[in-house]
Amino acid sequence: MCSVLTRIRPIHRAVALSLRLGANTEGSSYAATQSRRLSPGKNSVVDLQRNARFYCSRMAKTEGLLFRQLFEVESSTYTYLLADTNTREAIIIDPVLETIDRDLSLIEELGLKLILAVNTHCHADHITSSGLMKKRITGLKSAISKFSGASADILLSEGDKIRFGKHYLTVRETPGHTDGCTTFVSADESMAFTGDALLIRGCGRTDFQQGCAKCLYDSVHDKIFTLPDDCLVYPAHDYLGQTVSTVGEERKYNPRLIKSKDEFVEIMNSLNLPKPDKIDISVPANLVCGLHGL
Repeated sequence: MCSVLTRIRPIHRAVALSLRLGANTEGSSYAATQSRRLSPGKNSVVDLQRNARFYCSRMAKTEGLLFRQLFEVESSTYTYLLADTNTREAIIIDPVLETIDRDLSLIEELGLKLILAVNTHCHADHITSSGLMKKRITGLKSAISKFSGASADILLSEGDKIRFGKHYLTVRETPGHTDGCTTFVSADESMAFTGDALLIRGCGRTDFQQGCAKCLYDSVHDKIFTLPDDCLVYPAHDYLGQTVSTVGEERKYNPRLIKSKDEFVEIMNSLNLPKPDKIDISVPANLVCGLHGL
């Protein structure tokens, strides 16, 4: 079950619909603008983020797998911690600089040996903590797609396996939001960590960082929607308090991706989103494992 410390206030139905159709995966500026426009003075996204949960955990379906879902409030980023309960080897997905102390404290409390910090892509809305983590944990390695243009100890390709103890995640290349976007799928195909390629009832934007709407549509339909219906979908972000979805749900209800490819491209090309607030800081830093200026 999901343990939520602070519940999110209900958001205006019109705002929720607008956020789903125009989801900005690179910061809250668009979401805040839409919230103010549709519901002035009420339930703004600023309030949504202020009251958002900071920690969420779910029991994994896979025997012997420890799983934690963590939340960073400013960029609405999910960080995922997975570990083998026997060997205690662990990996962390999409860690955020601002929450490094929280993440490392949890890892220590749970008695885990963190061996890999991996990013689903080169983020534009926050700085990864993977580089700084390497300075604080002996032997820790970093990983990211070879197509990301970013430096890391391990450059990932289609079909690579990210191993920790007896468990592993398989790399599926899912470009479209960026060239280097990847989805990580558990060995039993019960979980998929989709980064910004597939969000809950949304998807990543395609108007910067090598974005390509046609590529994203193909990536999701060929690499994610081919997974079992009950495969849990864990995205890199969510702005409405949703923690998890399934492949079957998204295939049926995702308002963008149920469209034809041509309709999807038209939707993505007409979003007219503002530039992500931190893109000029985050991208240069993330190209060097989050260590630019540190």
